[in-house]
Amino acid sequence: MHFEISGGHPLSGRVAVNGSKNSALALISAAALAQEGVTVLENVPRYTDILDLCDILRALGASVEFTGARELTIEAPEITNHVAPYDKASKLRGSTYIVGLLLARVGRAEVALPGGCDIGARPVDFHLKGFEALGARARVEHGSILAETPGGLKGTEFYIDRASFGTTVNLMIAGSLAEGTTHLENAAREPEIVDLANFLTSLGATVRGAGTNAIRIEGAKVLHGARHEIIPDRLEAGTYLLACLATGGQVTVEQCIPEHLATVGTKIEEAGATLDIGDDTMTVTAAQRPRAVDIQTQPHPGFPTDLQSPFVAAMAGADGVSVVQETLFENRFGYVNELLRLGASIKVERDTAIVRGVDVLSGAPVAAREIRGGAALVIAGLAAKGTTHIDGVRYIERGYENLDGKLHALGADIRRVED
Repeated sequence: MHFEISGGHPLSGRVAVNGSKNSALALISAAALAQEGVTVLENVPRYTDILDLCDILRALGASVEFTGARELTIEAPEITNHVAPYDKASKLRGSTYIVGLLLARVGRAEVALPGGCDIGARPVDFHLKGFEALGARARVEHGSILAETPGGLKGTEFYIDRASFGTTVNLMIAGSLAEGTTHLENAAREPEIVDLANFLTSLGATVRGAGTNAIRIEGAKVLHGARHEIIPDRLEAGTYLLACLATGGQVTVEQCIPEHLATVGTKIEEAGATLDIGDDTMTVTAAQRPRAVDIQTQPHPGFPTDLQSPFVAAMAGADGVSVVQETLFENRFGYVNELLRLGASIKVERDTAIVRGVDVLSGAPVAAREIRGGAALVIAGLAAKGTTHIDGVRYIERGYENLDGKLHALGADIRRVED
């Protein structure tokens, strides 16, 4: 299956975003902490990663069912299996959260080393050190994380290297059923961390400080089910804003939280577009060719690494030279070779891409190999003259649902073609 795009058409209209993928992966895992009652998550996106995680929880003994188009019901009075299915866990970066869940619920875990997108090394060392600080024994053997807690999890103080998002999530999950209080220093500050903290509190844990670099989790003896609505996906919202910047036109992104995209919005305005902010909407108007703008990716509230590649795609046709520095992953420019096929002028030097805007991109066959790089190719294809064929749609659909349908509703000439 591939996308076929006839580019050069400005985008116009309104588009609603789904619930956050990164938040959903954390919350669905955490929902199985509840020994009592039923948990209902609302605004759940149906990305392939989410469906794979649901299959993992079912294999562990939980009941996981979609009871509505965006409503997921989870019940886990017992966890009957501590081994996650290898074929599912090895494909999914969020599978590491299953280790924290299993240690908290049954005291041992065997979970395949996670896969996910090829954007550079994302070692599990930080996770293992955190589990060990909580009293577990954890190691990697034969391609899997093996962990056990002979004396149960105990609250601790732990400094999280590089403000790792995944490690912060994992220790929040594990700490919610640990004995005593867990203090996390240099914690991640993303909105999805705040969403997880609010959810864990609704389950019966006590979590304070989320959104700052110091989080305190007071573990509970028993957690109970709750109802919770997942926050909107700021990365999906940012993708549509940047697509409009690249193609021109006017697009209103609905059902978003504008403050979650403050840094991205600032850069869009620096590029010469206008941005109107509502309570839950962002409207970008791009009446002219964008100006070149520099960015440096940083942990939240800085420019998000997951929007670096869509931003580079928008800058590929900008007026001037942009300098884009990637500070979080060492291989996040893998998509650049595909942009070069479309006529972009980009030179990568270690952690920095020098993007020299060209007057016109031209359609060509390209291939997506990871979620956000795939979104960048879609944006570039929308802006290019001629026809662009994008293979690797399965990678894009790990983080975007009905992307072609939503863009088509905005006036894009894009269609899905079965190979």
